[in-house]
Amino acid sequence: MVQDTLAFKCALITGGGGGLGFAMAEFFLSEGKQVIIAGRTEDKLVAASKKLKDAPYYVLDTGSIADIKPFVEKIVKEHPELDCLVNNAGVQRPLDVNNLDLDAADQELNINVRGPIHLATHLLPHFKAKPYAVVMNVTSVLGFVPYSILNPLYNGTKSLMHSWSYAQRTQLKDTSVRIIEIVPPSVGTDLHRDRVDPDDNKNTPNSLTVEQFMKETIEGFRSNADTISAGSGKQLVAKWKDAFDEQFNKAAGAWKGMPKKE
Repeated sequence: MVQDTLAFKCALITGGGGGLGFAMAEFFLSEGKQVIIAGRTEDKLVAASKKLKDAPYYVLDTGSIADIKPFVEKIVKEHPELDCLVNNAGVQRPLDVNNLDLDAADQELNINVRGPIHLATHLLPHFKAKPYAVVMNVTSVLGFVPYSILNPLYNGTKSLMHSWSYAQRTQLKDTSVRIIEIVPPSVGTDLHRDRVDPDDNKNTPNSLTVEQFMKETIEGFRSNADTISAGSGKQLVAKWKDAFDEQFNKAAGAWKGMPKKE
């Protein structure tokens, strides 16, 4: 029997000061959960906290990898009830591979990939000690089909987190920790703030509003799905699964744990 996705008590949401992270925080609070938000900008966190019934907040740049271990030690000590991580923080930057800004590229890799992996890994012993815990990795349809040529690195980071979620779920299948992948299509948030037109995802027919995205995501939570998408993302994810899940599931079914060295 699949564990109820919403059986957790307390969620840490990175990128919780706005956009999808804030919307998920609002929903979790409405379900009687505790919520902790984290992000890079304290002013945004303060404003968000006030709207979220004074939810605790922490300033954390998930791209600053050296800060993650001490952050986890602090938050587990101050909030031992924590049993949910929402890896939502991310950046999406237009990058020209002909003249690549390597510093910007490294930062995007750190925020979108290394940070979430380090957070989940440092929290894993704490989560395994819980009767139930859940990690929610927010990826993107661009991790399934990299059609945003403007964002070559973002596409790749989300593809990596998609693959990581599949393998992470399989390796943790015999523990109390559940892995959920949330796959947004284009949603009218501030994700495109580094583009020439930072609002281009708010003015196109294929983009969802945050409210539309949350409506379908909540349906995914309530149905206990392992992979949750919305709008046009549902069809794309279904195509991907039709093409590749059978082969992956055979490998996952044969997984017997890490091989032991002689």
